Amino acid sequence: MKRQVILYGVAITTSVSICFAAPTPAGQMKSRQREAAIVRLEKIVTEAFKNKQVETFKKYLAADFVGLDPEGFKNVDAELADVPKYDVRENSFADMKVALSSANIVVVTYKMTTQATHGGEDASGTYNVASVWAKRERKWRLVFHAFMKSP
Repeated sequence: MKRQVILYGVAITTSVSICFAAPTPAGQMKSRQREAAIVRLEKIVTEAFKNKQVETFKKYLAADFVGLDPEGFKNVDAELADVPKYDVRENSFADMKVALSSANIVVVTYKMTTQATHGGEDASGTYNVASVWAKRERKWRLVFHAFMKSP
């Protein structure tokens, strides 16, 4: 529970710090490149999940990864065990926003519309998604991912 509270704190701190940052032109170029890289990674991870490529999916998760979905909080092992239970036919992204907290922390939010089943039951719909990526040992790792159905 402590870890989840810390991650929520990081996400809020990230959002506030971005609001008050004043980037330089050179910094803006680097920021755009970083944003594009993170969007690519988010889509790679989503595609790996969709295609049940567990090893590809796993290599982008941090060792202390925390996932949040309607079933509750999940660690890496629980998230990986859930991959084969999904049958995802289609995903589409909308309203993707990338917030750069620092050179090593990025928050991504978006809406995803999916056609899928989970454990044989329909899981299709529109979901609110938030991910926190952290750069560790020169590689981006997904440390937090929330996936909640829109009301």
